[in-house]
Amino acid sequence: MSNDILLRLREFHPADANIIAGWLKNEYQMRQWCADRYSRYPVTADDINSHHDKYIDGHSSIALTMVDAAEVIGYITLRKPTPENSEWRLGFVIVDDEKRGLGLGKKLVGMAIDYAHKELGATKVSLGVFENNPSAIHCYEAVGFKQVQREKTESYTCLGEIWNCIEMELFESQIQRSCTKG
Repeated sequence: MSNDILLRLREFHPADANIIAGWLKNEYQMRQWCADRYSRYPVTADDINSHHDKYIDGHSSIALTMVDAAEVIGYITLRKPTPENSEWRLGFVIVDDEKRGLGLGKKLVGMAIDYAHKELGATKVSLGVFENNPSAIHCYEAVGFKQVQREKTESYTCLGEIWNCIEMELFESQIQRSCTKG
């Protein structure tokens, strides 16, 4: 990464899928990224594009790619869980594995929060993260997300194990502070 000024979010392009699929180096990492949303490992560019075509409509669900100049270095989705409110949910957060540890995950999430707030009118941003993914939890907490308790913990069976999901949220006053951190 040469300079933060070159970082930007843009709409996902089908050609990005091949790059994103290449970041998933093993099935454990892939499941941390997508739970059970993809049925097999390795995930291919066709799998990502098919998922995009099926679930991303550009209105209540959006896929964004973070680029540094022209290089694809991150991917994230935003979706509106219910049409009645102004909550947007982040998902499928991933950064080029060769660029991890440089703060790009925080930049990606911060830019997505800013986009959700300014472009989509979000007053709440939420996400779910597996409790066995401490680096992601740290990233989300660093940009202001707080863990919240639910009546029932969401769980997935991944690789023969039960993985519990931690719910995290960011509300409007925190969103505004987070936008200045990003």
